[in-house]
Amino acid sequence: RHRLTVPPRSVIGGLYPGSEEGWQVYSTASDPDGRCVCTVVAPAQNLCKRDPRSRQLRVLTEQVQNVSQSLEVVDLRTSRDLQYVRESEPLLRGVDGRLLSYHVLSSRCFPELSERSSAPLLSVVDQYRVDVQSLGALRAELRNLTLLLASIQDQVGAYDYEELQQRVLLLESRLHGCMNKLGCGRLTAVSSPITVRASGSRFGSWMTDAMIPSSDSRVWSMDGYYKGRRVMEFRTMADFTKGQNFVQHLLPQPWAGTGHVVYNGSLYYNKHQSNILVQYHFRSRTVVLQRSLSGAGYNNTFPYSWGGSSDIDLMADEMGLWAVYTSIPNAGNILVSRLDPVTLEVMQSWDTGFPKRSAGEAFMICGTLYVTNSHLAGAKVHFAYHTNTSAYEYTDIPFHNQYSHISMMDYNPRERALFTWNNGHQVLYNVTLFHVIRSDG
Repeated sequence: RHRLTVPPRSVIGGLYPGSEEGWQVYSTASDPDGRCVCTVVAPAQNLCKRDPRSRQLRVLTEQVQNVSQSLEVVDLRTSRDLQYVRESEPLLRGVDGRLLSYHVLSSRCFPELSERSSAPLLSVVDQYRVDVQSLGALRAELRNLTLLLASIQDQVGAYDYEELQQRVLLLESRLHGCMNKLGCGRLTAVSSPITVRASGSRFGSWMTDAMIPSSDSRVWSMDGYYKGRRVMEFRTMADFTKGQNFVQHLLPQPWAGTGHVVYNGSLYYNKHQSNILVQYHFRSRTVVLQRSLSGAGYNNTFPYSWGGSSDIDLMADEMGLWAVYTSIPNAGNILVSRLDPVTLEVMQSWDTGFPKRSAGEAFMICGTLYVTNSHLAGAKVHFAYHTNTSAYEYTDIPFHNQYSHISMMDYNPRERALFTWNNGHQVLYNVTLFHVIRSDG
């Protein structure tokens, strides 16, 4: 039986870059209790960009190779021609000697004959020798240049960009697969808060798509809890941080509370003054589904301790889509229902026995509901209900409520982080999960 503590994705390195400038950091070590803390270091996908020097180097290397091939052809032809000339050189020198021996002949004819026949041909032989030597020196320089380019290629990168890109995608796929297998576990710690942005009113919600897997990098923000209709959509987390590159969605039906969730490209929310759940599709900008959550209280009948029409809280984790609410027959105790994201029908429900009005906020991780004891300063994760065993336990997991009034707290399984709206501040928390692996033999 091996115990494995799995730290989820680093929030500082993933969602909100810190000193690592966008690197996602994991680690491998043993803690004092003998538990194994697993780590992988991988650069964020958006940091892998084409280096223009690599392309220039590749083009230059190809040009040098082409010149080298052409030079080999010229060198072969020159060597062949030089061989023919060398075979003719003794005959030429014999002719030249005989012409010089006819000094008694007329100085008007034979000197002209000698000048026209032997001297130019002998100079051609000498020039061929010089050309062959020059070609040899040039070939040596090209060989050195090829070695130099190979050395530079090793420094810039041994692989072409496209090949590196495929390797990165393969490694990321394997990493996500490993994380999905080892990521589920029991919450043991919540990190210090990371303030991403200060915007909006005291109450609100913000989120990214909770669907696994998903490449959607958009961020959504919904200010307020009463009769709101405007949803702000930002292209990336960086754009959300800077408040730029956004579009607006005007919902046909107003919302109630702050318990909204984005799952597989759709916004799921509670319709104002009703227990009706609404699915709004962002791409088509239409409501695709509405369904009543039977028996659920609404309009501040059973809210969290801070009020705000927080009767129905929708959320998602590794197991799917959930609704946290209560009803009169349950005497105000928290009900957890797993929903079908296509039909919004309740698939299964659990009565946790914990009074909803005593809860500050709640969130789901790996099928377990975690409840805080307050929305104010000094809050901690106080209660956990495990749907896989229908059992509960009291916990004592503190976290720093930096701005003293949390009106939204949701776990995002894709980002492995808690998203909170804290008194007009959008804040992230990293989480640590404890996982037990049993192996035969």
